[in-house]
Amino acid sequence: MNITREQRDGGISVLKVVVNEADYGQAVESQLREYKRKANIPGFRPGMVPMGIVKKMFGKGVVAEQSYRVASNSVFEYLQKENIDYVGDVIPSEEQGEFDFENNTEFEFMFEIGEAPKIEFELSAKDKVTYNKIKVDEKMQSEYRSNYLRRYGRLVEVEKVEKDEALNVTLDNGDMRIEEAYVGLISMSDEERAAFIGKEVGYKTKVNINELYKKPEQRAAILSVKAEELEGINPEFELEITKIRRFADPELNEEFFKMAFPAGNVTSEEELNKFIAEEIERELKRECDFMFVNSVRNFILEKAKLNMPEEFLKRWLYVINEGKFSREEIEKDFPAFIKMFTWNYLQKHFITEGKLEVSADEAKAEAMSFAQMQFAQYGMPSAPADMLENFAKQIMDNKEQLQKIYEKLFEEKVVEYVRGKVKVTEKAISADEFAKLAGELA
Repeated sequence: MNITREQRDGGISVLKVVVNEADYGQAVESQLREYKRKANIPGFRPGMVPMGIVKKMFGKGVVAEQSYRVASNSVFEYLQKENIDYVGDVIPSEEQGEFDFENNTEFEFMFEIGEAPKIEFELSAKDKVTYNKIKVDEKMQSEYRSNYLRRYGRLVEVEKVEKDEALNVTLDNGDMRIEEAYVGLISMSDEERAAFIGKEVGYKTKVNINELYKKPEQRAAILSVKAEELEGINPEFELEITKIRRFADPELNEEFFKMAFPAGNVTSEEELNKFIAEEIERELKRECDFMFVNSVRNFILEKAKLNMPEEFLKRWLYVINEGKFSREEIEKDFPAFIKMFTWNYLQKHFITEGKLEVSADEAKAEAMSFAQMQFAQYGMPSAPADMLENFAKQIMDNKEQLQKIYEKLFEEKVVEYVRGKVKVTEKAISADEFAKLAGELA
């Protein structure tokens, strides 16, 4: 067997492996004997088929399989022995020639690798990264409190439309009359709800139902008909407001606190305000930490300036996906892919350099945190411990979700490792400035 390596432009190496019968012959004979033992051919008892017939039937395919296996295995052994680092995987070369497995005994297999770029930079206090922190203002606190209490609010009747109330109306076009139809202003834009602002119960107006609701399913719902029955209905209706209801915050009494905080950790308005302040801080910290990850990622990518074997990686993506994506589709999405691929490659460097590890307990704690956030989104900010435990267990039993947890935690550890080596400057910015910057960093 003979292996040669040819380095090409763009960080690509072509590995040529020449194998002959001495390399694969024993494996071929072994597999043919196995075929002979199991062959079920009319006219012959099991295991009694002549080897000549077995070779004629299966020989070509077995030679192809075993010679390729030997060549492929030798490539990986060669790369390990020569300490050659590569990205992606070993793939067949586009320069591979044809084979005659029936008449020849010596074959040249050609493989391709993308050479891994060397990481040759160091971090120090001279390197600067900004941690952007959102300034909490009174408006943010008020809106967060209002949105939180709204989960437990109730609809109360009011006299006048102010913004996003729920209306009960009567619709009448002479041919059909719909009483107690529901018009939800909260789902409308400011422009769409403008005609109702300031109006009271008893107010009448002409509306075109097609203009009031753009989607057929919405029109069908308000008119209490099926979508296919809309055609032929006169869209011009007289609308009369019969009831105006508005979401009101719940009374901060014992009943509310028991419902909102069954664990009993919040029992007064003072404790509620403290809880909301902590929730805002926690939520904003998640957003700020997430932006900092992006900041560190972009900083490291720019500092490293790695030249990845991009043309090889495009071919590799095409090969491993077995034609699921066209080369044009891969080309279109490649900028985003190469950014994350390079970042993952750099993360492995820092994980090794910093001897970073993620324990099973840390993974479980992350699963518990995720479970808690999920329950909070469904109006259970203080879910019982056993419910959190059960949900966290379901997450960790899912291999894909568990892998994502480990990837997230490793990335956090890499970011903290980098943070410990560079100078981090904290900067307070408004929520609007933060949102704009987040879009630029994504």
